[in-house]
Amino acid sequence: MIRALFLLLLLAGCAGRRDYPSLLPRAIETRDDAEPVRPAPVAAPDPALDAQIAEARAALARSAASFASYLERAAALVARAKSGPAGSEAWLDAQAALADLDVLRAESSARTSDLELLTIERAATNAPAYPALDAAYAEARAQLKDQVERTTALAAQLPTG
Repeated sequence: MIRALFLLLLLAGCAGRRDYPSLLPRAIETRDDAEPVRPAPVAAPDPALDAQIAEARAALARSAASFASYLERAAALVARAKSGPAGSEAWLDAQAALADLDVLRAESSARTSDLELLTIERAATNAPAYPALDAAYAEARAQLKDQVERTTALAAQLPTG
């Protein structure tokens, strides 16, 4: 009984004090620090940019067609030169064909750089992304990568000095 009385007095003493902190959430704990969702800006149609993109795509298409035709020729010359020694006539012909492929690849590289520059210029002015430009740039990069890989694969087949 004395224990119960002691416990009751102890609890009564705690209930009378009001200087303890509340266990309720504080205002700072209920604040939302998430970044507000903002709608993505939509790029306005730009006829001048569309014309530049169309011109670059046409140049890339011409480059791809030329590269494909020269690639067949170069592949045939490399196949003939594979079995011979480095420095032979067939080997030199294959090297010349690979150099032609590099010239055509350089055209794709130049168009890719042009599209990249347009993308950088838009980003520098904080203009919204232009989907047609982004798509053309991605296609150009893929074309250039493919051309580099094909040329490298052919060059690797040739005997070295």
